[in-house]
Amino acid sequence: MLNYTAQPTHDRLPVGALLAAAAGGLDAYTYLQHGEVFAGLQTGNLILLGASIGQSQFARMAQYATSIMMFMVGTIIARIIQKHWPLRLLPTVSRSGFIITYEIILLLIAGTFSSSWPNMLITGLLSMVAAAQLQEFRQLNGGPFTSLMMTGNLRTLAESIYDGVAGHDKQAVTKGLTIGTIILSFVAGAGVTALLTLTWHGHTIWLSAVILVITLIVSHLERRTKKAVG
Repeated sequence: MLNYTAQPTHDRLPVGALLAAAAGGLDAYTYLQHGEVFAGLQTGNLILLGASIGQSQFARMAQYATSIMMFMVGTIIARIIQKHWPLRLLPTVSRSGFIITYEIILLLIAGTFSSSWPNMLITGLLSMVAAAQLQEFRQLNGGPFTSLMMTGNLRTLAESIYDGVAGHDKQAVTKGLTIGTIILSFVAGAGVTALLTLTWHGHTIWLSAVILVITLIVSHLERRTKKAVG
């Protein structure tokens, strides 16, 4: 049986940039369309949860708590998939491809029922999407990576700029360009999603699904290239 998990094909800038764009769109969508709650940025939800408790806004507290709990559920589901991979029924499917497909299905469901299901349910589904992505995709070019939260990436970018300019470190320059691309992709995903919500409304989340379909295609092409080279 072929082992597709020995060396990840998603540990590349094109895939990382696409994942970041999808993640940026995900949080912009839930914030703008479903009660100003984040699907992936759980630090933000924890802050807003604390603020709502302090101001006795218990209805809003439930929204943030739901997203946080569903994010944890999504993480557990992704972890179960990781622990039991490869599945006997899918011996030639990569784990990362399976996770992305799982995300796409949840995104399509959320977009289809966005206008008829409660905000908390839609946000909960999308929090599961964010959790799966964060759990599975944690490496870029051999180093730590997150496509959902940009605080650490901003720190890395600033560090790389300093090391590249002050220390004339060429590797730091390359690293800075890579992280800068990830950050710009995240912002672009959020920006395009915000623009499309003006006309597409609840269906806008399908944009993130399309981006993840492209991610699958790019990842597949990279896998074929690596097999050919190997």
